[in-house]
Formats: sequence, C-alpha cells, structure tokens
Amino acid sequence: MRTVVINTGTEILLGDVVDAHLPFISREIFEFGLRIEEQRTISDGIAIAVALRDVFARAEIVFVTGGLGPTTDDVTREIVAELLQLELIEDTRVREAIRSRLSLRRIAPTKRIWRQAQVPIGAEVLPNERGTAPGLYLPPNVNPAISSPHLFLLPGPPRELQPIFRQSVAPVLRRITADLHPPAMRRFQLAVVGESIVEKKIGAKILAIPGIELGYCSRPGEVEVRVSGSLEAVEIAEGIIQSELADAIFTTEDETLAAVVVRLLSKRGETLALAESCTGGLLADQITNIAGASKIFLAGYVAYSNEEKIRTLGIAASSIGRFGAVSEEVALEMAEGARVAAPATHSIATTGIAGPSGGTSEKPVGTAFIAISSENHVPICRKFFLPSDRETFKQLIAQNAFDLLRRRLLV
Repeated sequence: MRTVVINTGTEILLGDVVDAHLPFISREIFEFGLRIEEQRTISDGIAIAVALRDVFARAEIVFVTGGLGPTTDDVTREIVAELLQLELIEDTRVREAIRSRLSLRRIAPTKRIWRQAQVPIGAEVLPNERGTAPGLYLPPNVNPAISSPHLFLLPGPPRELQPIFRQSVAPVLRRITADLHPPAMRRFQLAVVGESIVEKKIGAKILAIPGIELGYCSRPGEVEVRVSGSLEAVEIAEGIIQSELADAIFTTEDETLAAVVVRLLSKRGETLALAESCTGGLLADQITNIAGASKIFLAGYVAYSNEEKIRTLGIAASSIGRFGAVSEEVALEMAEGARVAAPATHSIATTGIAGPSGGTSEKPVGTAFIAISSENHVPICRKFFLPSDRETFKQLIAQNAFDLLRRRLLV
C-alpha cells in the first residue's frame, strides 16, 4: 500500500525543529508490511491542501503531522474538513478530556483551545493522553463524493504523537493491512562499536544470503543492525550476527542502553549511584528517563569543580594535585566515594576533557576516564580518547559508561 508522510510546520522548514516523525513512523509501520514511499515537509496553511490534493491521487495511506493545536497557525483539521467537504462538529468527549486536563494542570481555558474538540463527520478520534489535541483517523472515501485514502492526522510533538501511534494508529493499520505478508525482520542494538567494524565482521557474510536486506544506523555510542527478508534468511543472518557480535549486542528491543542497565539492576535487586564530572548529569538524566528507575537509582553527584570533588565525594586533594582531576586515580576515588555515600551496590564515575580548551600534550581534548565501583568486586577504570564536539563527547562517555556496567552485570 502506497504510504506518504506529510509533515506540516514552518518551524521545521526554518530549522527550528528537527523532524523526528519519519524515522519513528517508518519503524512502526514496517511490521505491517508498509514502507514510506514519499515524505513532504510543508509550511502551515494552504500548502497543506495543495499537498493533500496531490498525494490523494496516488497514495493509499497518508500520515499528516502537526497543525492540530489551538493557535492560529494550527489549521490542518480545518483544511482537511474543507478539502473533503466534511462538517466539523464538536465532540463532547474530546471537550471533556480537554477540560479535565486543563483543570488538573490548573490552566484557565482560552476560547481558541476548544477548536481542538472539533471533529470532521466520519472521523475516528485517536485519544491523546499527553496533550489536548487528539489525533484523527478518516477512512478512505469518508465522503463518497470525493476520493481519498486512509488519512491519519496526528499532533506535532513527538511525545504526543508516538503514544497515539502505538495505542490507536497501530490497531487500525493492523486491520487494514491484514491481507499483506510483511517480511520477517530483526534489529540488533550494538554498544560502543564502530559501524565500519560491524560491517567488516558481518557485511559480506549476510549479503551472501539470498533474499536478505541489510541496513545500518549509527548514533553516538551505538550502531543498529537491521536484517529483513524471508524468515529462513533472517534466522541465518541472526546466527551470523550473534556469532560475530554477541558481546556488543545490548538489546534486540526498542530500548536504550540506559534502559537495559535499569532492567538488569532491577532483576538483580541492586542499586546504582553516579559521580559525574565531564558528563554534567547526563547519565543521571538518561537513567531517570526510564520508568522504574526509582527502584535502582539512589543518588547522582555532579562534581564539576575540583573543590566539589573533594567536598562532596571525599577525593583526596593530594590525588588531584599529583595526578590531575582527569586521571584513573581520581576516577576510581570518585566512584568509590559515590558508592559509599549513597550507599549503593554499584557506582559509575566520569571525568574528562570535553574541550575545546583544557587539553595538554599528555591529556588532549577528548581524554576521559570511566570508573566502576561495585560491592564484592575489584573496581575497574578505563581510559578513552573520544575527540568530538562537547555534546557528542558527553553522549559517547555515557554510552561507554553504561556499557561497562552492563558487561559487569552480565558476568
């Protein structure tokens, strides 16, 4: 079934917002045997009608993101209703959901906010538990006088769109694609290994399998390997990947490395503390983004200055004076100090030089040390050299830190 995504929003075209919808929707629809054949990003307003008229002639499924809110530039709902010649009628259930949400947050409603309760006749409301604008599904030829495809109107914020997609859009797609036969697929998330190394180990072997499709997606500190094809071909490919890269695979599910660490600690009934310098709280942020983190995460210390390392974590001033704040000795003391202070079963410490200044010939920008302290285990520390911009440097350190602990937990 020919599938198109239309992203609306001038803010996307201006570069103020990065489109997160295409990769998400592409991944979610693959299991139904669907692939995005075309994507458009258009400004708010009349361009929406122009784009819809164009794709209606050749698309069978269309996803439109954005433009469902209460402001003057949110006109997707109205344009679609006009294009399909459908009357907009207030849905009392949507209005009550909006009222309840605003009341809970103690926000006084404005007149324009009730626009979001307007629903085209024939549309199915897709409830939004994280915002006030619901999604809408309009079946094909909802107005018999006008030819139209399956049409999904979805809110722009990813934190709203993604739950709606999984909870409400997916069941509709499952129903309308029941006669399709999607290929088998497996995804493997690999920690702290380069894409070129992964390709060297498995590329030729997997591509030698008849009928297989192989893809890679690289992000800071991880690589995703995707194989699809017949079930037999995918199982052969999976055997190769497991044989060559088993140690690096941290999940085959849709979860982060931080989520894997939380899951492993929860399963073991163990706890974690963090002592962060160069990562500035990024590890704590990623851990606390995971539901259930409160069961395992006891404390996080962001000790950026030398004085705070000494005061908060009990680092010996002599250690900093002799070895420097970015050193194996100080990283180990940070990890031990955090674990004892919490007290926790395990702790991670990070210290490094993010740059662009601060480096030396002995410790250039990009140098970092990660230490792990655990009850009844010998502490470990690893040195890394990861020169990059500050944000990427922090993400790479976080991934390496979580992977060190992951490997320890699997022993």
